[in-house]
Amino acid sequence: MDVEYHEEYVRNSSGVQLFTCGWLPASTSPRALVFLCHGYGMECSGFMRACGVRLAAAGYGVFGMDYEGHGKSMGTRCYIRSFHRLVDDCDRFYKSICDLEEYRSKSRFLYGESMGGAVALLLHRKDPTFWDGAVLVAPMCKISEKVKPHPLVITALTQVEDIIPRWKIVPTKDVIDAAFKDPDKREKIRKNKLIYQDKPRLKTALEMLRTSMYVEDSLSKVKLPFLVLHGEADTVTDPEVSRALYEHAASTDKAIKLYPGMWHGLTAGEPDENVEAVFSDIIAWLNARRRVWTPEERLTKMLAAPKKPDIDEKDHGSTRPRRRRRGFLCGLTGRTHHHSEM
Repeated sequence: MDVEYHEEYVRNSSGVQLFTCGWLPASTSPRALVFLCHGYGMECSGFMRACGVRLAAAGYGVFGMDYEGHGKSMGTRCYIRSFHRLVDDCDRFYKSICDLEEYRSKSRFLYGESMGGAVALLLHRKDPTFWDGAVLVAPMCKISEKVKPHPLVITALTQVEDIIPRWKIVPTKDVIDAAFKDPDKREKIRKNKLIYQDKPRLKTALEMLRTSMYVEDSLSKVKLPFLVLHGEADTVTDPEVSRALYEHAASTDKAIKLYPGMWHGLTAGEPDENVEAVFSDIIAWLNARRRVWTPEERLTKMLAAPKKPDIDEKDHGSTRPRRRRRGFLCGLTGRTHHHSEM
């Protein structure tokens, strides 16, 4: 199946330009919508391109956004001043796509890799009935002790985070070496100039640590259908916490797949046969859950939502109204390219 690729820039509530992109089946309406939440230091148009093409070739509309300071988006390089602001940007843009008339009857799935898994879970917690499911690939529910700085180092860094928040001083092991098993793919990732490969900025590292702790402490509040996938040999995020997510989540529709011997980069760092197996599991899960929604069904689901967002807004969310938008997703603006099915 041919795939169309689109891209454009949008502005967040602070006026920062954010890069967005999308992959759509070229000759048919998408079966459902999938929204990409990429990992720390990563980006959508290059690193997650294979994911977008694969899912679009399977009939899905796939949309991504580079977080502020990541990839092709503007902002201080890989600086996360507050995680809730990052989640707000995704919430506003992705919901604006779902609001388009031609997509209102489509199922809406979140897809989060690594740190993006935490973003996806926080998007769900922000609006518990909006999303119809999530695919979580090695999600950052807890940072592995093998790459986390010593507690004394964390304590010392916390004392100066408001003084030197942008400084690249956090000691950490090389995540690319730890995440991507296939040497050729690891080298290709190293050559991608859009991927951040320097030391984490102080505020960024502490925001990620606090967010992972928050997510780990609130696993029982996850309610949406989800598939969590994790390599058992992952030393970047902890596969045991994915197991805990599966066991403790309140979701009635949940599934887990642990891959013996696989590392953190399940979709981009494993040998081809492993990557094929992972995507086969993802597409099968999506195919079994996509459906057509009537306006009445959407209204009923919305009315079932709690009056307040299921999230600590002081730390991780906001209720600012979002604006309706029209953009490249309806073919009005943006650049379009064609890819053949992989």
